[in-house]
Amino acid sequence: MPLIIISGYPSSGKTYRSNQLVDFFTSKVKTATDPRINRLSVVPINDQTLGLSRDVYREARSEKDARAAEYSAVKRALGRDTIVVADGLNYIKGFRYQLYCEAKAVQTPSCVVHVGTPPNKCKEINAELLANNSQDGGYSADIFDNLMFRYEEPNGMTRWDSPLFTVPYDDANPPFEEIWNALIGTEGELKKVKPNQATVMKPATESDYLYELDKITQEIVNAVVSWQKEHVGEVGGQVAVGNQIIELPTSSVALPQLQRIRRQFISMNRQHNLPKSRIHESFIDYLHSSFG
Repeated sequence: MPLIIISGYPSSGKTYRSNQLVDFFTSKVKTATDPRINRLSVVPINDQTLGLSRDVYREARSEKDARAAEYSAVKRALGRDTIVVADGLNYIKGFRYQLYCEAKAVQTPSCVVHVGTPPNKCKEINAELLANNSQDGGYSADIFDNLMFRYEEPNGMTRWDSPLFTVPYDDANPPFEEIWNALIGTEGELKKVKPNQATVMKPATESDYLYELDKITQEIVNAVVSWQKEHVGEVGGQVAVGNQIIELPTSSVALPQLQRIRRQFISMNRQHNLPKSRIHESFIDYLHSSFG
């Protein structure tokens, strides 16, 4: 059942909103008359349940491990009888895309809840948390500033960030009912999601499918490499490939890394019946998620 992805600046009140959501959904499940809803359980996943310290965000390696721990926990929890609330920074769009794909693969809806707290207010809250030894919270100043700088705000125009619900910091009446209706639906009319063709294992049927898979992905890699050669020293640029844009990360992407991502994508889709018309778009999406 559904996946709710919480996102927001550090110390923006994400866990507070997450707890509100968990309480609201738990109450709705208990009072529902539909037995298909009564059997649901709400599963919160956050740094505390995963045993993660805020210091993991100091180093790239430990932060990557933390994201992997959250991803694995979400993947294990997603199922027919669970509503998963992923309460974390989830500030990288590529990581939100990965979570979206996991939900899509098990044919369950997902949404993003953006806790819209202004940066100055987040800084104020963080300072209060650090000063109060009786509370578990707060990021050291350098980690806080770094996370604020790198935050990639959700965009409701992208499919992996939609539907998007923005909850202002001082909102006394968050749209929890709307979130419930978007993910669960009304009683007797549960939401259903059709899987992407890319997530359903089928043997390839188009005669030149593997050739096109290899050719298109290599052309995209070549476009990225050519752009980097023409813009030496620049990072975080945009590469136009056909009618789509590849958003490069803030660090240079070496050819071996691009080829490794390409091989992974080909391996994942070798036996899939991914329409040739979607190889281009799907590989660019996969690049974005890998860059994250």
